[in-house]
Amino acid sequence: MKIGDKVRFIYESGGGIVTGFRGKDIVLVEDADGFEIPMNVKECVAIDTNEYNFEKKTVAQKAKDEDVKKRNAPVPAKSAPEDDEPFEPIVSYRPMERPEGERLNVLLAFLPMDEKSLSNSRFEAYLINDSNYMLYFTYLSASGRSWAVRANGVLEPNSKMFLEEFGREELNDIEHVCVQLLPFKEKKPFVLKPAMNVERRIDTVKFYKLHLFRENPFFDEGALIYDIVVDDKPTKEIFTDAEEIQKIILEKKKGDAPQKQHRQSLTKGSDILEVDLHIDNLLETTAGMNSFDMLNYQLDVVRKTMDENLKYKGKKIVFIHGKGEGVLRNAISQEIRRKYPRCLSQDASFQKYGFGATMVIIK
Repeated sequence: MKIGDKVRFIYESGGGIVTGFRGKDIVLVEDADGFEIPMNVKECVAIDTNEYNFEKKTVAQKAKDEDVKKRNAPVPAKSAPEDDEPFEPIVSYRPMERPEGERLNVLLAFLPMDEKSLSNSRFEAYLINDSNYMLYFTYLSASGRSWAVRANGVLEPNSKMFLEEFGREELNDIEHVCVQLLPFKEKKPFVLKPAMNVERRIDTVKFYKLHLFRENPFFDEGALIYDIVVDDKPTKEIFTDAEEIQKIILEKKKGDAPQKQHRQSLTKGSDILEVDLHIDNLLETTAGMNSFDMLNYQLDVVRKTMDENLKYKGKKIVFIHGKGEGVLRNAISQEIRRKYPRCLSQDASFQKYGFGATMVIIK
């Protein structure tokens, strides 16, 4: 017998392949189950010596070879780190249903991506569902009389969803937004609530003031938050049009805030109209007014001046706003681009006004 021969046992059933010898009288036979059986050479008979006349490996050798093969196998590519995985837009902050969650509360939130450099930061928009209802939603923005969808989907209960990222150059696009909502619950009975269509005007000037991004229960960072639905009631617009703003301010100041006639003057030898927008030139007193009230009053003067002079093609109007923090300057530029797109807006003469005035040319 030689290693590799196939043998059969003489006195009992079974047999296998010769894998080795132990002394002169004992042969090691590997059966079909891979077990090595020591047998007396005289109790075995070779039944096939041609096909199996080569060295066979024991079970231990096979296992060792398999282990070596695994160690030498190519290392599979590592899965992408978590940062490279698709962004999961839904983040639950209160997964359990709660009694007060039966009242629908929905909010729209804006967060700066870089609080330490607000002037250069981009922003993120989130929709917050502070209720036990699921929400079909659509988030839109107005462009003239048309609307454009910015995001839509289904928002889980007690969750917030990332809507979009945008820069300062896109602030004008979100001045007038709308959130459409359809509340429901899955696989459970619920109180039927009406579909809602809520329009809001976003005060883009607030994106320039870090202190207005305040602490809140929904984010670790400060956020600028607008209510969309409060205790099942859709919110109404905070801002109104220019005429209504003027009426509200005038009624508020009536009797205790006599107004000045704001100064308008024609520069000698030219057709340039100068309008001084410093608040102390426009009003006798600002008692009871906050910075937002004053800004809107100044913008109302800009609108009134523009409307009165739109028929004079080629006329130049210089709005003197001062250097300051640039809030009024930016608000004037946005107003001209939005409401008077045909007119040209640019910095006025640096030599005469420094950085404190904007010139508009009527077209």
